[in-house]
Amino acid sequence: MPETRTVPRRISALLLNSLAGGVVPRAGLEYIAIGRTDEINAILSDFRDLEEGGASFRFLIGRYGSGKSFLLRLIRSHGLDRGFLACDADLSPERRLVGSKGQGLATYRELMRNLSSRSSPDGGALSPLLSRWITSLQAAAAQEGADPSSPGFSLAVERKIREACQNFDTHVHGFDFSTAVVTFYRGFAEGDEAKKNAALKWFRGEYATKTEAKRELPVSDIPDDESWTDYLKLAGALARAAGYKGLLVFIDEAVNLYKITQTVSREQNYEKLLNLYNDAMQGRLTGMGIYVGGTPQFLEDTRRGLFSYEALRSRLAANRFAEGELKDFSTPVIRLSRLTNEEIYALIRRIQSIHASHYEWTPPVSEGELAAFMQDMASRIGADTLLTPREILRDFIGLLNVLRQNPGTSFGDLVKTAAFAPADKDPEEDDFTEFTV
Repeated sequence: MPETRTVPRRISALLLNSLAGGVVPRAGLEYIAIGRTDEINAILSDFRDLEEGGASFRFLIGRYGSGKSFLLRLIRSHGLDRGFLACDADLSPERRLVGSKGQGLATYRELMRNLSSRSSPDGGALSPLLSRWITSLQAAAAQEGADPSSPGFSLAVERKIREACQNFDTHVHGFDFSTAVVTFYRGFAEGDEAKKNAALKWFRGEYATKTEAKRELPVSDIPDDESWTDYLKLAGALARAAGYKGLLVFIDEAVNLYKITQTVSREQNYEKLLNLYNDAMQGRLTGMGIYVGGTPQFLEDTRRGLFSYEALRSRLAANRFAEGELKDFSTPVIRLSRLTNEEIYALIRRIQSIHASHYEWTPPVSEGELAAFMQDMASRIGADTLLTPREILRDFIGLLNVLRQNPGTSFGDLVKTAAFAPADKDPEEDDFTEFTV
């Protein structure tokens, strides 16, 4: 039986259920991470720059099955462990960067809903973040001589908040952002849940109109489809002010921008990407890393992809000296190759060990049978492009489940009788439910 790290039962259940369902697990990725050392090291280098107040912007580009979604989730996990906040969103027809029906605001709302920290890894970190930060400012005010029992203590804390938020005022909408923080504090100090909820609703972009927002808190504007990236930058400033290393933003399924049929709408979305890219590269973001996952078509298609937008094409062109086996992981574009058969083999051995530990059994599968299974997968027509780790792991876990529940069944017989043909799918098509390792 292959050796593996001890996996908590809650995590092993999540891993096996997610992989069997063909989706990327939201936790436990470190137990099944195989390969991608160069790519991960490049992004960890980004993190060191972010800790010093720098910024980064990366496109993770790979064919269907190359591992974009998995890698995005994995580096998100690394970032949380290193003291960053993280937020993520998958683009779709309902969530874009710009749209005539509020699709940009929908993306912002998803990012804020998924705001995560190490202590709140599954999202919903905004309220705990503000509460812990305010508690620390209260302690600082008390250390400076303010009496927590005096009527003036709240004013002393508000001054501390305004001082901590001074950097916000240099941003667009910064004053409103500071005002919302103070409103949250007043609700926090007074035990007024309505005030706290109003502030959180504003932060998350959930007010439909300015008039509705003004009825509940003293702000002059709200996040909308055009301005939401300004508020995202303010969230990054808040992360730093609250003691975090910075904010990591993960945007997956960017192929949905490529699929926008109207040229004007598609180019407006690319313009928004360009603005964020320029802000990161020119030092106008502090402690913020933005990571976008997409396919080669999304990047390279000169008719509808990013390369159809000249300003982006000129910025994202490959290093002409990094050809063949020569790699350059310092460029804005990281291109992911498909995992090798050897790496996939190591992965299924690891999954077998996790399955055995979780169900407390010994799978009747020999090393030779595993090798034959992988050889059979690799020899299928089109396996080099169409057969992905998602299909292999889903089928392999299915095999193990049948073996466990049907004692006396032979792994070899199951492999011979089952149809393991690759999915009938173009490798360049969208991968909305993609599991890639």
